[in-house]
Amino acid sequence: MKRYSIFSLIGNALSGHERWPRAWRRASPKKSYDVVIIGGGGHGLATAYYLAKEHGIRNVAVLEKGFIGLGNTGRNTTIVRSNYHLDPNAHFYEFSLKLWERLSQTLDFNVMYSPRGVLNLVHTPAEADAAMRRGNAMRLNGIDAKFLSRDEIAAWIPNLDCSSSARFPIVGGLLQPRGGTVRHDAVAWGYARAADALGVDVVEQCEVTGMRIEGGAVTGVATTRGDIGASKIAIAVAGNSSRVATMAGIRLPIESHVLQAMVSEPVKPVLDTVVTSGAVHFYVSQSDKGELVMGGDLDFYNSYAQRGNLPRIEHVVSACLALFPSFGRLRLMRTWGGIMDMTMDGSPIIGKLPVRHLYMTGGWCYGGFKATPASGFVLASTVANDAPHPLAAPFSLERFAEGRAIDEKGAGPYAWAH
Repeated sequence: MKRYSIFSLIGNALSGHERWPRAWRRASPKKSYDVVIIGGGGHGLATAYYLAKEHGIRNVAVLEKGFIGLGNTGRNTTIVRSNYHLDPNAHFYEFSLKLWERLSQTLDFNVMYSPRGVLNLVHTPAEADAAMRRGNAMRLNGIDAKFLSRDEIAAWIPNLDCSSSARFPIVGGLLQPRGGTVRHDAVAWGYARAADALGVDVVEQCEVTGMRIEGGAVTGVATTRGDIGASKIAIAVAGNSSRVATMAGIRLPIESHVLQAMVSEPVKPVLDTVVTSGAVHFYVSQSDKGELVMGGDLDFYNSYAQRGNLPRIEHVVSACLALFPSFGRLRLMRTWGGIMDMTMDGSPIIGKLPVRHLYMTGGWCYGGFKATPASGFVLASTVANDAPHPLAAPFSLERFAEGRAIDEKGAGPYAWAH
């Protein structure tokens, strides 16, 4: 990893970073590529990196309509975990968490993986039974899980209201110790830098406006910077999957909703884990800068907006204070929204699409960020071999027509609505 002296750092800071070397080239699009990846977020950049690194396919372009890191990759709450019940999800997300654990070394770029633990609170005996069942399923799949009592949680997290008079009394919680957080923008920068070093063209401010299809196969894309030929095309555009797929005449079983997040003013360390509650519709962690990073439920109407919504903000803040009354004196610093493409069973779509040589990763619901490395790895394999990676095979588009839904409770578009 490149080192800089303190004088170099100060000099670049005072000059507005004008002398700071670019982490990746400002590439211009070529006439054609072996693979074009639509979407320059974490998933698209990871796919490009693994195509080059694992499969030797380096004549690749990543087309991003804006700038790297300004989409959903930079608009999430940074949580990574693999605490899933159903086998396809458990194996996929555990593979992703293992990639997270060594990603800084892999990319030679510090992504700030912090295994501080993810604690899912339970508030009723029925929720406790379900959490124990999930934890047992995780342990059978070789994934770390531990059920904590209310007293253990109270001793660990003193700011959490574990009293019997709490609005939502806490019965216990399911902990995944290896879960935690990762610096979201560092992930985009790390993958962009590593892919660029392998010869991938990262093309910013290049919006795809159409697809060229000949003989039932994709042959290129139309963009705001001209037409680009492609032998294969991969879609990795987060909440805009439906929009891009329609360019190829494909209608996806996806709804796009806004998931909002917000941060408080920075404070000294008060929370050293990630706390979530499905019943309260709330999750919170503390960033390296001291901000409390909070999120809640979806806005339950379809939208492509990336902005806050006052009723939902009020809901998240109310949920926060129900669990952490002492946080009531904090001020909110900012809010934002990310576009979630929600499938009907709460699990993603990864693999080949009905048009030949067209592939996608999308429909990630609440799980897009934590899936980033595994999504890129398995999609790269699928594109390179024109066949599903074993971990991606259960997540094909065809499962909806074939009755093979992967219905992970608590993950779909209406998971918390009923």
